[in-house]
Amino acid sequence: MIHITLPDGSVREYESGTTAHQIALSISEGLARNVLAAEVDGQVWDSSRPIENDANVKLLTWNDLQGKATFWHSSAHLMAEALEALYPGTKFGIGPAIETGFYYDVDFGDREFSSDEFKKIEDKILELAKTKEEFIRKPVSKADATAYFTEKGDEYKLDLIKDLPDGAITFYSQGNFTDLCRGPHIPNTGFIKAVKLMSVAGAYWRGDESRKQLTRIYGVTFPKQSELTDYLHLLEEAKKRDHRKLGKEMELFAFSEKVGMGLPLWLPKGTALRERLVSFMQKAQVKAGYEQVITPHIGHKNLYVTSGHYEKYGADSFQPIKTPQEGEEFFLKPMNCPHHCEIYKTKPRSYKDLPVRYAEFGTVYRYEQSGELHGLTRVRGFTQDDAHLFCRPDQVKDEFKKVIDLVLYVFTALGFENYTAQVSLRDPENKSKYIGSDANWALAENAIIEAAAEKGLKAVVELGEAAFYGPKLDFMVKDALGRKWQLGTIQVDYNLPERFELEYTGSDNQKHRPVMIHRAPFGSLERFIAVLIEHCAGNFPLWLSPEQFIILPISEKYEDYAKKLSDVLKDSDICGLIDFRDEKIGRKIRDAEVKKIPYMLIVGEKEATEGQVSVRKHGQGDLGSMSIEEFKQQIIKEITV
Repeated sequence: MIHITLPDGSVREYESGTTAHQIALSISEGLARNVLAAEVDGQVWDSSRPIENDANVKLLTWNDLQGKATFWHSSAHLMAEALEALYPGTKFGIGPAIETGFYYDVDFGDREFSSDEFKKIEDKILELAKTKEEFIRKPVSKADATAYFTEKGDEYKLDLIKDLPDGAITFYSQGNFTDLCRGPHIPNTGFIKAVKLMSVAGAYWRGDESRKQLTRIYGVTFPKQSELTDYLHLLEEAKKRDHRKLGKEMELFAFSEKVGMGLPLWLPKGTALRERLVSFMQKAQVKAGYEQVITPHIGHKNLYVTSGHYEKYGADSFQPIKTPQEGEEFFLKPMNCPHHCEIYKTKPRSYKDLPVRYAEFGTVYRYEQSGELHGLTRVRGFTQDDAHLFCRPDQVKDEFKKVIDLVLYVFTALGFENYTAQVSLRDPENKSKYIGSDANWALAENAIIEAAAEKGLKAVVELGEAAFYGPKLDFMVKDALGRKWQLGTIQVDYNLPERFELEYTGSDNQKHRPVMIHRAPFGSLERFIAVLIEHCAGNFPLWLSPEQFIILPISEKYEDYAKKLSDVLKDSDICGLIDFRDEKIGRKIRDAEVKKIPYMLIVGEKEATEGQVSVRKHGQGDLGSMSIEEFKQQIIKEITV
């Protein structure tokens, strides 16, 4: 008999060789029908694979990320079977699951392939899915695996096999298709009920431009047709909300080849948006006891050698800036923290002085590969809402919890209500990626875990996701379309204070090392604004909107009245403009709607005579007439954050 521990801590006894499917069946038939795979002692297995020893087991369904990944990897195999049936002689590279769906790299030989053939392949996939063929796992010797794919003439699988150790090779078969694969897979093809092939692209084998370019086919599948329909609707909505599209339409930012790839230019309206976010955060930071600092955009190479950034990231940074002085080199600033360490060192510190909290909207530069650049979400120059707290070890947990409060305040103010916290720890199997002692890492990791628990955060733990100098708490935010973004981050660091020899005098009159907390609730302004644009489809909260009103005179006779109204509002720091164009009022209203200006104030003879404005709200329509004072007070109330 073996003992199986389930996620809720309960322990059940089964015969050795019991499968995850049988465990699910012992709980309920409904659960058994939905189990796609199982996590056994941290590894994902087929639900049909026998469990021989005591183990921790989590049953995976479509609601689990690993369940979806297994579903989509199996779908890649099913697509490969369809391709082999439709195009005999096709050879296959790799076919992994990705964040949403899967792809397979395919060699069609001399045959031209295009997306025009997607419908035929989709129909074949669904035809094969209905056969409910089981995915069968089979361990294979290296010699037999080599012989099988030599006979098939598939050089790509042979290339993969040569790197695999004998005794660790498995085949998976379903229907008439067999593939080299570690697995796991879903129980049978019948779980796949809806399929959509999304796109086709070229991909060099193993990413090597000197090797053959294969055809990469992307697809997505679902266990219900309704879920595919919803997904495709969300994709269409995402296109409408694309921050690159809206940023151009709303005149927020631009890019210029002459300036350089990945270096955004902020236009006046985008700058106003940025400045409001900065002002919002600075006010919150002042209340929380932060002091503002400013540091240069460059730093001496030795600064980053000391911090460890040069060793870890030097090869991927912009090339050093050489000066006329022999051997002197500077780097564009990749991080703000080394500069803040040097500010801390400008004078002696006592235990009574701590915590010290420095905040800076510091612009940093990192050389991202051109193929990885994407609008504002992946750029080469970006501004972090960075802060570094220097505190005593006994203050770490308390300070960390205060930072959590600040992050959650930001999310609430900006309408990000759906988020999860991720405790990112170092990889215990690969400590060479990190700096610092095991003892300091243990202290830092425990502080984060305890602080998150005491704040009631439902945090997941991810190994290997820590920064090179310390563990962190990352906030994963879901936007209005259900997409996940990593935004706020908080990190505990015992290592930089050692590397920079930071000190304070304790109550015992001895020298001690402070602990450093890194935090950035926005992360970077560029990425945060991109996510915010897509989250609210450009309909910013009124306090954040670059243009809060637009006055639409029915004719030029009422322009003086419009100017008078505008001056009254601007005197109360309410920002907007007047549409002086010689256009019909209907056209002016439509254009204001496209630009997503929150309030439209229509003025004609009746309004000018009665000292009123006719108010329309973006997306809602007519709100009726009111005095300018009534409107002003309504806006002031709405923009108070």
